[in-house]
Amino acid sequence: MPRDKTLSHEKVKKAMKEEFLEKGFEAASIRSIGARAGMTSAGLYRHYADKEAMFNALVEPLIESIKQWTENHKSKKYDLLDEIAPGDELFGETFVDMVKEVILPRRDEFLLLTSRSAGTKYEHFIHDYAIDNQKELLEAIRYLKEKGYQTTELSEEELHMLLSAYLTACFEPIIHDYDDDKVKKSLNTVQKFFMPGWLKIMGIN
Repeated sequence: MPRDKTLSHEKVKKAMKEEFLEKGFEAASIRSIGARAGMTSAGLYRHYADKEAMFNALVEPLIESIKQWTENHKSKKYDLLDEIAPGDELFGETFVDMVKEVILPRRDEFLLLTSRSAGTKYEHFIHDYAIDNQKELLEAIRYLKEKGYQTTELSEEELHMLLSAYLTACFEPIIHDYDDDKVKKSLNTVQKFFMPGWLKIMGIN
């Protein structure tokens, strides 16, 4: 009978995730992943070109989901701005929701991305994500000002500091492996703490 390639591939993915979570990218080995999956290193290379391709295969679907949520979120906010929506509606959905909806269900992949990725192109993911969002937020603040909102003037350095603090606070409960209920409770606390400041910066009372 032919081998079930789907089952074999899932065994490999499980072995890869276990190895990278336990050792991180740099210390993980192809041979060890093969042993976990019950196959030779040569057998693994039939699935993936190299160790980095294995790591990327685990984290890139999550990265794509994060990007897609962020793009959808941005589009919805600009639509609401054009409709002159009230502030509570404008900020009804926040980054905290993305963490709950997109990241929390895939916490293992997020841990790989944020704390096991040294030696890969994703080792500065949080910093890079903050930079990308910093540019978008600066544009949003300018747009709000054009719409008549009394926005707060911030330098790029100040905005980067605030955004990095916010993202770090949102991510920390998952990085420290809190259970789901504790993560959600912590995110609600982060929301209550940071949101008044973001609203003030955006000129929304």
